[in-house]
Amino acid sequence: MKRICISLIVLLSLSTFAGKRETIWPKGKMPDFQETQIAAMTDEAGQEGFKPQDHRTAYLEWFDAPAKEVSNGACMILISGGSYMCCCDVGLIHTWNEELTKLGFQCVNFVYRTPRPEGLPIYQSAWEDGQRAVRMVRSEARKRGFDPEKIGAISMSAGSHLALMLATSSQTRSYEPIDKLDTVPCHINWAIVNAPAYGTTDGETGTPAIRDGYGVDVQLSKAFQFDSKTCPMSLHHGGLDPYTPCTSTQVYRQLRRMNIPAELHLYPDVGHGAFGFERGVEFMRQMGFMGKVESDVELMSRFTSDEAVAEKIHQEIWPEGKMPDAQEHQCHPYLEWYLPKNVKTKAIQIIYSGGGYYGNNPDGFEVVPARRYLNELGMTVVEVKYRTPRPTPESGLAKHTSAWEDIQRAVRVVRSQAAERGLDPERIGIMGSSAGGHLTLMGVTSSKHQSYLPIDDIDKLPCNVQWGIGIYPAYSLTDGIDIENVGGGNADDAILVPEFSFDLATSPMLFIHGDSDGWASMNSVKAWEKMRSMGIQSELHTLATRKHCFQYAAAPGTGSYTWLDRIWEFLSTKGFNK
Repeated sequence: MKRICISLIVLLSLSTFAGKRETIWPKGKMPDFQETQIAAMTDEAGQEGFKPQDHRTAYLEWFDAPAKEVSNGACMILISGGSYMCCCDVGLIHTWNEELTKLGFQCVNFVYRTPRPEGLPIYQSAWEDGQRAVRMVRSEARKRGFDPEKIGAISMSAGSHLALMLATSSQTRSYEPIDKLDTVPCHINWAIVNAPAYGTTDGETGTPAIRDGYGVDVQLSKAFQFDSKTCPMSLHHGGLDPYTPCTSTQVYRQLRRMNIPAELHLYPDVGHGAFGFERGVEFMRQMGFMGKVESDVELMSRFTSDEAVAEKIHQEIWPEGKMPDAQEHQCHPYLEWYLPKNVKTKAIQIIYSGGGYYGNNPDGFEVVPARRYLNELGMTVVEVKYRTPRPTPESGLAKHTSAWEDIQRAVRVVRSQAAERGLDPERIGIMGSSAGGHLTLMGVTSSKHQSYLPIDDIDKLPCNVQWGIGIYPAYSLTDGIDIENVGGGNADDAILVPEFSFDLATSPMLFIHGDSDGWASMNSVKAWEKMRSMGIQSELHTLATRKHCFQYAAAPGTGSYTWLDRIWEFLSTKGFNK
């Protein structure tokens, strides 16, 4: 990628790091030695008087141990990127060390040989250095006060390609043993992987992904072995990264096939970079890498007040006698406006629950906390109760048809009244969970698809929305049309269901999904991939070890506890809540 190796040269004033250095190879024993390579961060290599011949050997740089009162008995290996041409992420290494040490980790900077070796795969010498470095870190665990089986890595770009090699391929020998240290295992126990480069076959020789990671002839690089020691990961990627986020989605998919806990965090409208550090911390906390996970707290107990509400207005969705496909066994649909006392945005969020299309509850944990959260932030919320249970088999209607009619009509009703309430009729979003997530995908992707015949002037208004929020959407892939996903949605023939039109009015979405959900997180991932292929930048977060209804009760400091903040951040990123 010819990534600019002096990208953080402004940090030259920081000079070299203050930690203790240890070279990882005995003199004369370093495999595949080449005179063209050095091991140095760019702040040091850029200094006047730098002598390459004195910096040939990869090394570890140990930072100060964390204070005893916060130490968690774990170690983090920090790995810079730089296109395998240099180690340039000086600023990230400093930031990671500072933040992770405060959290109780022993940190160590790993500096590998660059530039790319001649006549070998671009990662080969770095991989050799990496396996040796992990062995050395593990061998020093007792002396430095951490658990040899609590070793993680955090990385960027080419360094993330290297981290993936360490995380997936430790049982493949990258070099011949040279001494006793090489009997020590070289696996890592988890990884936080930012913007991994060169991971798909259209870019694995060291270029941006030629076909952006898409195409029938594009696959995940076979350099990653995914062996028996493959570890849990938190994968972070920007949706506009030319070193394609398809690397992260494909790695995530393979981890799911192996039942290895993982998180995937995909960010809209940003390119190559490290994003979501706090999500990585939440991942480590959820996995127990930072110590015992706190007890779960019920979500409804955290959001108990409607004090932020100025006015509640109950309203019919359909005029009397005009509801299409009415069936006596179904509940009566309606909507309710919740207008905040302190309006801070003209945007409107429509929210409804799941329930398998057998029932739906606008007063439950899937709706009320989000409504109260957004009301407190000054946003108008409209709750919707749509018709359930499902239409009778005799009707010939799909399970979602009457609910879809209700949502299309509800959007039109809200749009028709937005201006008179001082709100923006062109800033409306929809949000649902489970079956409600499926319904949200219907509303987002298929608003040009008429679900009922017009009945009045309101139906002359469009029913498209500007965004959608899908919380663990169910029934979205063909291996789970009416059940939990067979095979977890991981198979190539598990594709998005045909009722999603992905028409020209399809809007961006935020997806949040439990990694261990039987209504699989691949429902969200594959929808995200489809939208990105259309040029629609969406956001996605999966949560390690979490199942369906992940938010019902969650431990403080984990992603399933802070998930509501992802909604406001998404709305802010896309400019919807201005």
